Order: sequence, then C-alpha cells, then structure tokens
Amino acid sequence: MSFLIDSSIMITSQILFFGCGWLFFMRQLFKDYEVRQYVVQVIFSVTFAFSCTMFELIIFEILGVLNSSSRYFHWKMNLCVILLILVFMVPFYIGYFIVSNIRLLHKQRLLFSCLLWLTFMYFFWKLGDPFPILSPKHGILSIEQLISRVGVIGVTLMALLSGFGAVNCPYTYMSYFLRNVTDTDILALERRLLQTMDMIISKKKRMAMARRTMFQKGEVHNRPSGFWEMIKSVATSAPGSENLTLIQQEVDALEELSRQLFLETADLYATKERIEYSKTFKGKYFNFLGYFFSIYCVWKIFMATINIVFDRVGKTDPVTRGIEITVNYLGIQFDVKFWSQHISFILVGIIIVTSIRGLLITLTKFFYAISSSKSSNVIVLLLAQIMGMYFVSSVLLIRMSMPLEYRTIITEVLGELQFNFYHRWFDVIFLVSALSSILFLYLAHKQAPEKHMAP
Repeated sequence: MSFLIDSSIMITSQILFFGCGWLFFMRQLFKDYEVRQYVVQVIFSVTFAFSCTMFELIIFEILGVLNSSSRYFHWKMNLCVILLILVFMVPFYIGYFIVSNIRLLHKQRLLFSCLLWLTFMYFFWKLGDPFPILSPKHGILSIEQLISRVGVIGVTLMALLSGFGAVNCPYTYMSYFLRNVTDTDILALERRLLQTMDMIISKKKRMAMARRTMFQKGEVHNRPSGFWEMIKSVATSAPGSENLTLIQQEVDALEELSRQLFLETADLYATKERIEYSKTFKGKYFNFLGYFFSIYCVWKIFMATINIVFDRVGKTDPVTRGIEITVNYLGIQFDVKFWSQHISFILVGIIIVTSIRGLLITLTKFFYAISSSKSSNVIVLLLAQIMGMYFVSSVLLIRMSMPLEYRTIITEVLGELQFNFYHRWFDVIFLVSALSSILFLYLAHKQAPEKHMAP
C-alpha cells in the first residue's frame, strides 16, 4: 500500500513538472513561432519533467520522504527513461527533422534518419574509449555504459558554463570594470554616424541622377554583359559620366561603417545606463555581489588547480567538513551530524534551484539567438538533449555535496562508476574555461576604449 502512495506522489509531481515544461515551451521558447510538431513539445516537456524528478528524489533522499525501496525503484525507473530519451529518442528525431528540411531526401527521410542516428551512436559509444569511466565487468547493454558517456558530455557542458559564469558574473556586476563614458563621447560618435549617413545619402543621390541621365540617353539598354566588357566600359567612360560600380562599392563600405557606429553608439548608451544604475542602492548591492563572486572565482580556480596537481578528490561533503573545522577551531559543543543534514538540504536546494533557473535562462537566450522557423524544432530538441545531459551530470556531482549516509541509494542506482574521474574532469574543464574567459574578457575590455577613441 505504501508503494502505491509513494508512486502516486511521484506521478503527481511528474505531471506538475511536465506542465511547467509545457508552459515554458509555449510562453518562452515558442511564443513567436507556430507550433508545428507537438512531438517536439512532448519530448521537451517529458525531458524537463524527468530531469526535475531526479532533483526531487535528491531532496527526498535527504528528508527521508517515501519508503527506501520506493525511492530506489523510482530512481531506477527515472534514470532508465531519461537515458532512453537522451540516447535513442532525441537523437533520432533531431536527425529526422534535419532530413525533413532537405527536399532531396524528403521521400527517404526515415532511412536517412536511421543512418544519422547510427552515426550518432557510433561516436557516442567511441566517446567512452579514452576515459576511465567504467569498471571492466560491466556489459555492453548495462545502464552504466550509457550514463557514464552521458556524464562525460554533461560534466563537460557544466564545467564550461560554470567556468565562464564564475568569471563573467563579477565582470558584469562590478562597477570597477565599467569604462568611463561621458555625454561628449556619445555626441562625438553620433556626429560621426550622422556624417556617415549624409555621405551615404549623397552618394545614392549621385547614383540615382547618373542612372536617370543614362536612361534618358538610352545607355541603360546597352549595359556591358561580361567581365571584359565591364572593364572596357570603365576604361573608356565618357568625361563627366559617373562610375556606378565604384560609387556602389563606396556606399557598401559606408553602410558597413554606419552599422558599426550604430552598434558602438548603442553600446555607449548601455554602458552609461549601467554607470547610472551602479549608483543606485540595487546597483551597489550587485557591485558587492561582484566582489564576493570575484573572491569565489579566485578560490574556485585555486582549488581546481590544487585538485588537478595533487590528484585530490574530497571524501567528505563540504558542509560537514566546514562545520567540523569550525567546531574544532572554536572548541564548542555542536551536533555536526544533525546540522550538516539541514544545511546540506538548504545548500543542495539552492544548487538545484539556481541550476534549473540558470540553465533555462541560458537555453532561452541561445534559442532566440540562432533559431528560425525552419530550424526551431531541431534547436528545441538540441536544447532538450543538453538539458537532460546537464541534469544527469548534476546528480553525479551533487552526490559529493551530500553527507555519506544519503549517497547510498544514488550510488547503487548509478552503478560502479568512477565518480572521482568526473570531479577531476570537471576541475580540468572548469579551469580551462575560466582562464580562457579571463583572457577573452581582458582583451575585450582592453580593446573597447581603443575602439571608441579611434577617429
């Protein structure tokens, strides 16, 4: 009876998560597009639902909600379904919609979709060869074979996003990195933009007048047809006549310059608004957060370097270890086990909420940046693939943030994976991503003043 009650709780929560994924799909991703394929919407919502269910099971593991055998069953079922979606269903439909957009392959789209899926499976399987992610005794069709490869891709994505975010967040929040922009700078750039627009209008007027003169003289019907005839007409043009080809090239160059000046002007206005915003109470609060995150970024880079150099992986979760150090330093009586459970619950909850929120915001920005009416279905399925792999990998890494007694079922469900490898791999990719982001933002910040100082 308790199993039925536990299952009804899980099914109800999955329906709610499915509805949230459906609303996010309709209200955010596809609000500017017509939904042509409901299978895409269903796949995205199901992936979102089962991804959130894994995080729900982590919370239930800490709080002791549901029976232990029920939690194990739903962990196993949830992982099997999410792996089925990520490895078989989503890649097949991505290939199917790619082939459907190619007219030549439209009649044989099912065959070519299968070929694309088999190609994906080959590279997906070969991905596990260079990495020590499995125990040799696991069979080819075991769940560990799939989750280990999904984990490598997902941990890589997480580390890349985390490395960039750890550097970009303080750079965005701190007023220290804002360059000084005055009204004089904006007026000077606007003046250059207006002068460029006047030159474009003037040259287009000259072209229109020249075409009118040619039409009146009947020259418009005798345009050179070949390349040699065009060169000959330029070399033998009559005195006082306009060279339309050269003028058009000048107009194209000026239009490109005007686009750059417009973007630079918009950038200066945005920077000025950020300077004004930084003087408000909320701006000062975010500026303080920027300093806090900069310290965190330096600490995280330092710890990642230490972990890589000394091949170190923590055996105790950070909360318990931090409380033990504090208690031993202060010499006070403190129930470490009791408080580590509650603080771990809060910490894991914050990690889960911020991970879901941050990923959804990133997916929305990414979708609007590259999607179109033809590619939108493929892009949504790619985002569903990224989202599922990201959340599966989050479970692998969050496991280390949990006290030892709460890892048991998660470890049993995930199988005998090389968990230490994933943490070391995360540190390596995080370090590369963070250092690359620092270099990129440094060059961008250094180049920006030089660009606006150019005459």
